Amino acid sequence: MSSDISSLRKFVSPEIIFGEGARKTVANYARTFGARRVLLVSDPGVAQAGWVRDVELSLEEQDIDYVTFTEISPNPRAEEVMKGAHFYKEHDCNVIVAVGGGSPMDCAKGIGIISANGGDILSYEGVDTIHLPIPPLIFIPTTAGTSADVSQFAIISDQQEKVKISIVSKAVVPDVALIDPETTMTMDPFLTACTGVDALVHAIEAFVSTGAGALTDMHALDAIRLISHNLKPLVADPSNLQLREQVMLGAMKAGLAFSNAILGAVHAMSHSLGGWLDLPHGLCNAMLLEHVIAYNYPNAQDRFKVVAETMGLDTRGLGPTEIKARLMSAVIELKRDVGLSQKLAENGVGLSDIPVLSDKAMKDPCILTNPRKSSKRDVEVVYEEAL
Repeated sequence: MSSDISSLRKFVSPEIIFGEGARKTVANYARTFGARRVLLVSDPGVAQAGWVRDVELSLEEQDIDYVTFTEISPNPRAEEVMKGAHFYKEHDCNVIVAVGGGSPMDCAKGIGIISANGGDILSYEGVDTIHLPIPPLIFIPTTAGTSADVSQFAIISDQQEKVKISIVSKAVVPDVALIDPETTMTMDPFLTACTGVDALVHAIEAFVSTGAGALTDMHALDAIRLISHNLKPLVADPSNLQLREQVMLGAMKAGLAFSNAILGAVHAMSHSLGGWLDLPHGLCNAMLLEHVIAYNYPNAQDRFKVVAETMGLDTRGLGPTEIKARLMSAVIELKRDVGLSQKLAENGVGLSDIPVLSDKAMKDPCILTNPRKSSKRDVEVVYEEAL
């Protein structure tokens, strides 16, 4: 009896501590990993919000030595990773703690890769290119969106080529994720909307991905339910900790789903767009979402029907065309309700940019698990529709 290995699925995840106050356990974990000196990675905005000081105090209380690196842009750049890796070595660190959104977390992953493997961060683009284990990573996310705290992805900006590269490896799955909804209380409504839509896209793309399976589906569907039901009320009431917790839980589940099922064309195109124009990642996803759903729909009708039902749409008695129309309307309405109804043209994309953007999107690993095989021309048409 021969077994078909194409049906096998692996699932990687960090140790997760979820709930109010989770960030305050950071020193215990640093001690468990034998921290001699911690490199604390963050960015100026998160430091200003007070979350870095919070973590520093926690380390000081247990007499754990640390140095802090915050020279990171909103889309972390290759040269910032290299500078951080130099800083890590210079200060003889042996554990990395990241506090922040996707940018500090991705930068921290890059610093870990270089400190252990050497070379240039851009040479690690692609899947499973990291050969030596990286230092222990303890991540404290302050946004409910990117899920870099639970994923095997690191996204780094190459400013020379104006593109974002994807590094996919279980080596960059953090050892511990301290997921504390309180840390998202300082996000403004726009960032709350951007990161929330990013998480929703993670969940939808993971569910329709060719890499989906039973282990990822349950997380993806739970994430779609939690985010689609709670994001609009949260943007209207940003100080509501209970809603913050629901969206944070949704983002975490979306992260576990996409880290293992991978993503699709929205993210391939969004990485290209974000690298080209340095725009917020969640906004890039938002501008592309319904157009990619329309493109992918013929190849994943049954899955998209489940997505629609999970978002609370009644599909009884409806055919595929009507379900597609309802789902797209629901997505457009949710984006409008949270203030993300911008188009590509408003953000500086012109027709002449599309061939270059499409070329870069076709090279992104996320395109490989898109439910519908895509040519460069297919991608160009979707970008044109999103203008």
